[in-house]
Amino acid sequence: MAKENVRIVVKRINKHAGGHHGGAWKIAYADFVTAMMAFFLLMWLLGSTTKADLQGISEYFKTPLKVAMQGGSGAGASDSVLKGGGNDMTKKQGQIRRAEDIDARKKPDLKTAQEEVAKAELEKLKELKRRIEEAIDASETLRQFKKQLLLDITTEGLRIQIVDEQNRPMFASSKAELQPYARQILHEIGQLLNDVPNKISLSGHTDAAPYPSGERYYSNWELSSDRANASRRELVSGGMKEEKLLRVVGLSSAVLFDKDNPLNPINRRISIIIMNKKAEEETINDYGSAEVESAEDVPAVAESFSKS
Repeated sequence: MAKENVRIVVKRINKHAGGHHGGAWKIAYADFVTAMMAFFLLMWLLGSTTKADLQGISEYFKTPLKVAMQGGSGAGASDSVLKGGGNDMTKKQGQIRRAEDIDARKKPDLKTAQEEVAKAELEKLKELKRRIEEAIDASETLRQFKKQLLLDITTEGLRIQIVDEQNRPMFASSKAELQPYARQILHEIGQLLNDVPNKISLSGHTDAAPYPSGERYYSNWELSSDRANASRRELVSGGMKEEKLLRVVGLSSAVLFDKDNPLNPINRRISIIIMNKKAEEETINDYGSAEVESAEDVPAVAESFSKS
C-alpha cells in the first residue's frame, strides 16, 4: 500500500483581548471612583475638623522626630505645649490656643478700646490746659488774676478753679453778686470752653464760717448754689454754649481746698471741670441714661476727639 501524504495545517486565529466587549475599562473606572471617594473623604474630614485640631496636625509634622519618639504631648490636644525648635530639642516655644480663644482675639476688647479713648482724651485735655495757660499769659485781664486761677488734671477731667484772695474776693460778702473782675474772668474762660466737645461741670464752694442765723434758713448750701448759678450765667454770657453744661451744684464747705484751715479764703471758690468721657457717663447714668455696652460703641467717641 502506498503511503498517503499527510499534510498538517496550523491555523492561527488572532484574538483581540476584550475589544469592544472587553473589561479593561472597568478597572480604570474603578480606580477613578476609588480616587474620587478618597478625595471626598479627605474634604469631609478637613471640613469637620476644628481649627485647634488642624493646627495640632500641622504642628505635629513640625515636631522634631527625636522629641516625638521621646513621647511629647499630644499634637492634637488644644491645650498641649509643643516642644522642639532651635538647639534645645525640649524647649517650649508656644502653646496651641483653643479655637474659642483664637476667635475671641478677633473681637474688639471693650476694656482696651476704652483705655485707648481715655489716653487720647487725656492728651487732649493736657493740650487744652496748655492753651488756657497761654491765653491767661496773653490776656491783660487774666494775667493780673493769674494767682487766683488754678488748673490741674483730676480723675474727672481738666479742672479750672477760681479762688478768693484775702483782699480780692470773687463775690460780695455773704452774697452771690460777682465782682466786676470775676465777671471778666468768667467771660474769657467761657469762650475757651467751646473749643472741646466735652461737657462742663460747675460747682460753688464756701469756707466753713457759719451764718449767724445758723443752718435753718439761708446757709452756705444755698449760698454756694447761688454762686454756682451766678457763675453759670456769666460763662454763658461770655459765649459758652449753654448745652455744654451737664451739672451745676453747690457744695457749701463739704469739699475744702485747705482742709487744715477751713476759714482760709482760698476755700471760697468756683470750680469748673471739663469732664472726661468716663465722668460724663457716670453723671448721666446717675440720672438713668444708657451706658456704653460694647467696644463697637467706643470708636465714635474717639473720633469726636480726633476731629476737635
